[in-house]
Amino acid sequence: MVVDDQSVVRAGFAAMVDAEPDLAVVAEAGDGASAVELAAAHAPDLVLMDIRMPGMDGLTATRFITALETRPKVLVLTTFDLDEYVYEALRAGASGFLLKDAQPEELMSAIRVVAAGDGILAPGVTRRLIDTFAQVAPLPSRTPEPLTRLTPRERQVLLHIASGMTNAEIGAELGVATGTVKTHVNALLAKLGLRDRVQATILAYESGLVRPGGPPAV
Repeated sequence: MVVDDQSVVRAGFAAMVDAEPDLAVVAEAGDGASAVELAAAHAPDLVLMDIRMPGMDGLTATRFITALETRPKVLVLTTFDLDEYVYEALRAGASGFLLKDAQPEELMSAIRVVAAGDGILAPGVTRRLIDTFAQVAPLPSRTPEPLTRLTPRERQVLLHIASGMTNAEIGAELGVATGTVKTHVNALLAKLGLRDRVQATILAYESGLVRPGGPPAV
């Protein structure tokens, strides 16, 4: 489903998606309230979500949509310099964000990644975005209880996830197979009660495991 208050933009995204042989748009919405209603009715696998819209904004709509029984994934489309609360959209349940000026192939790739159950953050702005919002929260005085459930290796993998590394890159860094990394990722997500790598990255920053502008906490 495509959600954007500008009909021309919405139609453009829909046309790109429908041009792909394995993708199809099942609904379009021009505001958050309609998006929630249509998501409940059509049960899309993924929602392309604008943030700034009249009435119910994309942030509120994301909270409602990700709470639906069908659990649609939400991919936020943003103009980074204007949408200060994209970070809050991620906390609300979005599986990632991408800049609106991304190339069509980047958008299609992001849709497939998120629909497959993973999270994605726009290359080049991930650290800027999370640093900006992590700086406003004080670092915890002790390791949050959920992180104590992780093995040392899972903690290492979490640090690398927070730095934006793929499973293959983490495997090369740690000297293990990509499949082994995937096993560690799945284990740490389960232990922490997280849905995807985006939520893991946020937790790593909010817990102080990774510190804005500095080396990982030890």
